Order: sequence, then C-alpha cells, then structure tokens
Amino acid sequence: MSVASPDRPMARSRTALGEFLAGERQAWIFVIKCLLAFYLTAWLSMAFQLEQPSTAMITVCIVMHPHSGMVLAKSFYRAIGTLAGSLFAVLLMAVFAQQRELFLFSLSLWVGLCSGGAVRYRNFMGYGFVLAGYTASVVALPAVDNPYGVFDSAMLRVSEVMLGIIVAGLVSDTVLPERLRDTLNRSVREHYDHFIDFTRASLGGRMPRSEMERAHLRVVRAAVQLEDLRASVIFEDAEARARSSRMRLFNLRYMAATTSFQSLHHLIGRLHRHHHPRTAGALIRLCGPVADALSPSVRQSRAPRCLAARLAACDAEVVTLAANLRKELRQESALLLEFDSGTALVRRFVGELRDFVAITATLRDTRTRKVTQTERIRFKRANDRLAPLFAVLRTFLVMLSLSVFWLATAWPSATTAMLLATLFSGLLASSPSPVSATATTWVGFALGVVASYVVTFWLLPGSDGFLMLCLATLPFLLIGPYLSTRNATLPGVGAGYTLGFVLTLALKNPMVYHPERFINESIASLLGLMMTGAAFMAMPALVGTRWLRRRQLQQLRRQVTQAATAPLEGLLYGFESENRDLFHQIVQFTQPDSEESRSLLAWGLAVHDCGRTLIELRRDMRHADLPPPLVEAMQRAVATLAQLYDRPSAARWQRADHAVDQAIVLTTQALPWARGSCEPALAHLLQLRSALRDDESAIAPFIIGIAQAANTA
Repeated sequence: MSVASPDRPMARSRTALGEFLAGERQAWIFVIKCLLAFYLTAWLSMAFQLEQPSTAMITVCIVMHPHSGMVLAKSFYRAIGTLAGSLFAVLLMAVFAQQRELFLFSLSLWVGLCSGGAVRYRNFMGYGFVLAGYTASVVALPAVDNPYGVFDSAMLRVSEVMLGIIVAGLVSDTVLPERLRDTLNRSVREHYDHFIDFTRASLGGRMPRSEMERAHLRVVRAAVQLEDLRASVIFEDAEARARSSRMRLFNLRYMAATTSFQSLHHLIGRLHRHHHPRTAGALIRLCGPVADALSPSVRQSRAPRCLAARLAACDAEVVTLAANLRKELRQESALLLEFDSGTALVRRFVGELRDFVAITATLRDTRTRKVTQTERIRFKRANDRLAPLFAVLRTFLVMLSLSVFWLATAWPSATTAMLLATLFSGLLASSPSPVSATATTWVGFALGVVASYVVTFWLLPGSDGFLMLCLATLPFLLIGPYLSTRNATLPGVGAGYTLGFVLTLALKNPMVYHPERFINESIASLLGLMMTGAAFMAMPALVGTRWLRRRQLQQLRRQVTQAATAPLEGLLYGFESENRDLFHQIVQFTQPDSEESRSLLAWGLAVHDCGRTLIELRRDMRHADLPPPLVEAMQRAVATLAQLYDRPSAARWQRADHAVDQAIVLTTQALPWARGSCEPALAHLLQLRSALRDDESAIAPFIIGIAQAANTA
C-alpha cells in the first residue's frame, strides 16, 4: 500500500499560487496600460480642443489588448473602417440631405452590409467592417438636422478616433510591451517539437485511428492559430514582416508533411486490417531510416539544420532498403503494387519533412532575410455565404425598426440606441451564443452607467483640473479593464462596463452636466442593446448551429471537387489551408468525443487523404508523358471521386471504385514500356483505391452497403 507524499499537495498549492500571481501580474499590467492610455487620450483631446474626448477614449477601450501586435492590428483595421464609414456618411448626407426616410433606409442597409462583412471576414479584418458601419452612424446621425455640418462632424470623429488609435498603439508598444512575436516564435517551436517527437515515436508501428484523429485535430488548430498570429504580428515587428512569407511557407510545409504522414499510416493500418502483415511490416521497416534520422545521438546536434541534412541523406537509404524489401515480398506478387504505393508515400513524406525542418532552420536563423519561392503563398479562408446574408438581414431590420421608432417619436436620444445597436449587431454577429453575450454585456453596461452617474453628478462637480478628474474616475474606471482580463468567467461584462462608463460619462470640452440628458442617453443605450438581443432571439445567429455545420460539412466534402477541377497553380496550399480552416470552423462548436465530433473527424481525414492524392495525380497527368488512353481513364477516375464526395452514395462509390480500378489496370499494362511516366501515377491511383476501400473511413457505410447488396444477390 502506497502512502501519498504530504509534499505533493503543498507543491500543487505552490504551483497554483504561482500561476495565480503570474496571471494577476499580467492582468494589472494590462489595467495600468489601459488607464494610462485613457487619461493620456483625454488630456490630449482637451489640449487639442476636440469636441468629444469620450469618442477617443472609447476607441482606446475597443482597441486595447494585452499584446501590442493585437493593438496595432485592431488599430489598422479600425482606421480603415473609420475612414470608409466617414466617407460613406458624407456621401449619404450629400445625396439624401432632404429625404430623411431614404437617408435612414440607406444607412440601415450600409450598417447591415458591414455586419455581414464582419461575419464573412473574421479576425480583425471583420472588425474593420464593424467600425465602418458604426462610424457612419456616429458621423451621420448627429448631422441629420444640420446637413451642412456633416463634413465637420466627419473630420472631428476621424480626428478623435485617430488620436485614440495612436495613443493606444504608443502606450501598448512602449510601456511594458507584451510582444506577440514572442508568442508566435514560442508556438512555432512547440508545434515543430511536437510534430518531430510525434513522428519519431509513431514511425515504429501501427497507430490507432482515434490517435490519428486527435493528431489531425491538433494540426488543424495549429495551422489556423499560426496564420492568425502571423497576420497580427506583422504590425508590430519589422523582422516579422520580413519573415512573413517564410512563416507562410513553414505553415504550408507543416500541413503538407502531416497530410502525407496520415496517408502513410492509413495505408499501413488498412494492410493490417486486411491481414497483410508482411507488407505492412515491410513499410514499417522502410520508415526505420527516417526514425533514425530524427534520433541523433547525444554527440550529434538536434538543431533543425542538422536534422534536415540527415533527412536528405536518408532518402537514398530508403530507396536502397525499398529495393531489398521488394525482393523479399516477391512471393506476394499481388501486394507488390501496394508496397510500391507505400514506398512512394514514404519518399514523399521524407521530402516534405526535410523541407519542413529546413524552413524551420531558416526561421531560427536571424541572418536569413529572403526565401526564394516559385509561387505566391497565402492562407485561403473558407466562408459560408448564408451566414453573412443572414447577419445583413438581421442588422438591417434592427436599424430600420429603430429608425421608424425615431421618426414616430422624435425622441432625440433614439440616435444613441441606433449607435449601440450598430456596434453590437456587428460585434456579436459571429458569436456562437449572441443572446447570452448581449445579456452579459447589458449587465456590464448597466453597472458602468451607475458608476458613471456617481462620478458625473457626485464627484466631478466638486473637482477642479485634470488631476482631480483622474482621481475622481480612477477607482471606477479600472474595474472595466480588470474584468476584461476575466473573460473566461465573466464574458463581455468588462467590455460592457467600460463602454457604459465612458459613453455615458461623455467627457466634453468643456464638460456639461445635464441630468435629463444623462438619463435619456442611458435608457437609449440600454434600449439599443436590448433591441440587439431581441433581434438575435428572433433571428438566431447561424454560427455554431447544427444546420450550418451540415452545410459546412458539405462544403468540406466539396474540397475534393476543388482538388479535382481547380487550376493546379497554387492549388496545394489553397486546398490545405481552406480545408483546415473550414474543418476548424466546424469542429470548434461540437462536443468533444461526441458521435458528431467523431464523424466530422472521419470526414476531415478522408477529405485530406483523397484531396491531396488527387492533386498529386493531376500533377502526374500534366507533367508525365502518359499515353492519351491512360490520361482519359485517370480523368474519369478523378471525376467520379469528385462526384462521390460531393454527394456520397453506394452507387457513386461503386462507379468511383470501378473507374479507379480500370485506371489501375490500364496503367499496370502500360508499365513495362513507360515505367518512368506511369509509375508515379500508378502509386497515386493505388492510394486512391486503398482509401476508397478503407473500412474505417467516413465512406465505410457505402462500402458495407455494396457488400450487403452483393451478398443478398
């Protein structure tokens, strides 16, 4: 009987305490930077005689982030959105200065389109669309009764927003900066080390399907995370901008190597399940030199550049070993083609792994400035069209309803309700639970209003000077940024509190104390948020719904059609990136280890396996000197596979299997006199047939259906 050491609970307590203190340190650094940016923005706004310092402070509230790169990225897109929204507001007022109904209709449509853009273009690019709609409302609505003042209003709003952007960026980049570059470099190292260790440990035997699915999910998340970090870090670091193309190339080679790795293990697993242990064992032995190359001795360097050299040297060893193993398998002549297909996969994986390790070495080499590329590389995003259209309609109806309410009641503060509806309809349109997010934001906003009332009417009237302004607002203002660091437990409350406090505090130059206006503005703001929540209840967001996931799954399967028909130039990276981005969108809203999650993982693996092999086969068809009848047979096989994945059925599976099998027969017959051109294509055709007959893949039910039909007959 073992007795637990009394030191273990104490050690765990010390670890938990250390993590808590580290988290608190980061939180309070962020709070201090936010407060410094707030007050510096307010002081400069008053020194420059800007009309509404609160607009600049709200900008600081929105763009501040613990990482300086995120602040600069948000600021960049906010600046673009602000300029676009201001320009549209001026044009709108010029066209419909005397037609208020058409003016409000057009403004509502513009805000709706911006909300749809926020759903379609995720991350900070979508954030620019939100600000384009919000800025148009901020500029145009106050100028409805004074059309001649719209240009002045636009210039003032742009000046205030730009001041907030500049101050937030300077404070974030100079005061205890938390560099996003460090996070990116750390992530690159972690994903590289994990993949090398995982590969080294997995090449020695068969891998369970469930473990491969978990590895695939990790790679999908890693690829999307690396691209998101790369897209933000280029704003904060010149070196990162210089290495941006290299970072994209790293991601491409990472995805390509993992796809080949999973195809190889699927082939070995299928051979084991179909009772061909000798062939499977031969392929495992063929992977031995790769495992040895990844396992240098203690005296040898484990640096990526040295590993790349070892992988380059082991390719010749793999060729020699493959020839010897093939001789041993001559008794199983029916499986020699399967072994040849596996050999081609191993060699492809070795080459891609070598390229992946080599690009990692260049990323770690600070002297390397440029990498020669044969084609432009970009991370292609996958988007569904209906979700943005749904967001456009919802936001348009909300803005139109508030516009009608304003025209019917002539309530001056109704424009404030429209502003809040504009902002949060766009910000929450891509949230998987917008109703609960609106509710928590509403609670935070209401608390911010209460705090603002206390400051405005109890503390500020007895204060004099900017120092007293800071002292009066500081205890209440720091609550919002601190709560924002606790989004995991209190999502939206911190942002809502800060916006409510700053918006209703309404610092002006000079300050105006008007209780009736304060109450009206507060009620209107809360009404705008309530209308946004009601709109999300009446027209729920499609993001994360089961219906949208079914559409996205169909779009995922159609990636095989893209692999079969799209132009080959740039197709590999487009397929790898779009496929992973789409899969990440689907799987992030499913319950882990659920039946739905397992089904999605199975389809993700099948699409990756088949799509990548189709791309390689099409390259063979284009570059190899193949006889025309073989090209036609291969093209039929490619087309039937695209049809199968577009709408899976037993009949389509049978046609695809027959077409692939026929292409294999014809290519095998032509092999003796055209080995150089036929051998690569034959290897890929065999991979496709093996994937089609995989009884553990997502298309297994259609295979079973064919077998049952044959047995019944």
